[in-house]
Amino acid sequence: MRIPILGALMLAVASAGAAGLDLHGTARAGDRPQANAVVWLEAPNGPVTADDKRAVLDQRNLNFSPRVLAVRVGALVDFPNDDRVFHNVFSFRDGKKFDLGLYPVGARRHVTFDKPGLSRIFCNIHPHMAAYVMAVDSPYFTVTDQHGGFVIPHVPAGTFTYHAWRPGGPDLTGTVTIDAARPLEIRWP
Repeated sequence: MRIPILGALMLAVASAGAAGLDLHGTARAGDRPQANAVVWLEAPNGPVTADDKRAVLDQRNLNFSPRVLAVRVGALVDFPNDDRVFHNVFSFRDGKKFDLGLYPVGARRHVTFDKPGLSRIFCNIHPHMAAYVMAVDSPYFTVTDQHGGFVIPHVPAGTFTYHAWRPGGPDLTGTVTIDAARPLEIRWP
């Protein structure tokens, strides 16, 4: 379900030029900063960079790190086992469905996230382990930090449809024109 954003959407431009603008902002749920939210702009034909092709979702201390990972569609995500025990990483619901099987300390498996959407990631051996991988069809995306802050670098001037997702909350969507120096705030009710 998509709900129009219920707050101000404003932009801060940190740099300009041929490389584009840096989009700064914050995400909040009510009055609290929202960490681990994914924010992206629709741009399926945007430029591809080396950073778009590979990412890592680590297993360490019986947790996934990071808890929320955003990748571009087509990215190869490595799942290294840097823990002291065996793990069995899988995703059977929504998004990319896979089961990497049982693998030991020091081993590394990988998955290509070849279509947009959210994948919920778990370990079959350790049921408390959970993470999310959001695959987006855009080079303009980020995950908010612990204070709800974010930066999407090198966005060309223009009008975009934006999306915001957070664990346990509705998706937000709307339109934003990137051409002015104003702060950006995304707010879930």
